[in-house]
Amino acid sequence: MKKSLPLSLIAALGENRVIGVDNSMPWHLPGDFKYFKATTLGKPIIMGRKTWDSLGRPLPGRLNIVVSRQADLRLEGAEVYPSLEAAVARAEEWALEQGVTELMLIGGAQLYAQGLEQADRLYLTRVALSPEGDAWFPEFDQQQWKLVSDMPNPAEGDKPAYSFEVWERV
Repeated sequence: MKKSLPLSLIAALGENRVIGVDNSMPWHLPGDFKYFKATTLGKPIIMGRKTWDSLGRPLPGRLNIVVSRQADLRLEGAEVYPSLEAAVARAEEWALEQGVTELMLIGGAQLYAQGLEQADRLYLTRVALSPEGDAWFPEFDQQQWKLVSDMPNPAEGDKPAYSFEVWERV
């Protein structure tokens, strides 16, 4: 996959790497939603069809790109591409036109696994829970990455503690 702009993966994951259950997130963290919005706003976002379905609508202020093998799929508010490579090419074209310097891959598990080896940056919200799940963030070799930022958020009421980590490929 040829690209000149960095590809970043953004995900919230439990201590057991769970990112989802029944096509939804196993927690509700308003602070993480705000962080996600601030990190992705104005940028092209690439997602799989299940992630699109879980959102229920296009995310405003971003180019929504969906990767699907379903050739005739049409989605209102999103562009559909048959492969991650084609989606990244379109995201980069749009980003360069807009003066944006980062491409965002927002899930789910299959696309994270495909995109990890091309990724330049990881925005990981580490949630202090180990919930049951059916979707996981892929394991990654921490020797190939450097933790450049770690912002802890304490538990509040029924909300677990979590931290915003940013990893960059070394």
